[in-house]
Amino acid sequence: MMKKYMFASDVHGSAWYCRKMLEAYDRSGAERLILLGDLLYHGPRNDLPKEYAPKEVIAMLNERKNEICTVRGNCEAEVDQMVLNFPVMADYALLELNDLTFFATHGHIFNEEHMPPLKAGDILVHGHTHLLRADKVGDNYILNPGSVSIPKGGNPATYAILDGKTFQIIDFDGNVVKEITF
Repeated sequence: MMKKYMFASDVHGSAWYCRKMLEAYDRSGAERLILLGDLLYHGPRNDLPKEYAPKEVIAMLNERKNEICTVRGNCEAEVDQMVLNFPVMADYALLELNDLTFFATHGHIFNEEHMPPLKAGDILVHGHTHLLRADKVGDNYILNPGSVSIPKGGNPATYAILDGKTFQIIDFDGNVVKEITF
């Protein structure tokens, strides 16, 4: 049976966008929320996101600890693991979802320029760039759900839903911005 999963990245401590992300997650009916790093800190290269309140983000995410799978972003530190009640320090996760293999990572270590070891047909999904993406590159796919709170490149704030074998990148108004089917 095919299931539904939500992917999101780069919350960067925005309570405003974390709430919007969790509301979208609840509406989606997704089975799990897969977070691709940079959950609490905005980082020195970014401006403060709307309603920057990491303690509120911590509380909201900890309430969902049993539904979250996450990887470490370049802004995560050991202190983040001390306040979050789910693992956040893995550099990557290999996920088998709907008969598809995803290499989930933040993107600062593994990315298109430094690909992880993938079999033909495998999917690299990452955040970090704050630029949404859904493309077939050679024998593999490269996906990026964009940024929840600090989008770049003129993109809206987005997340993604894997429904069966279709990956849709969606803005917070419910518009599908980009889609790919495997």
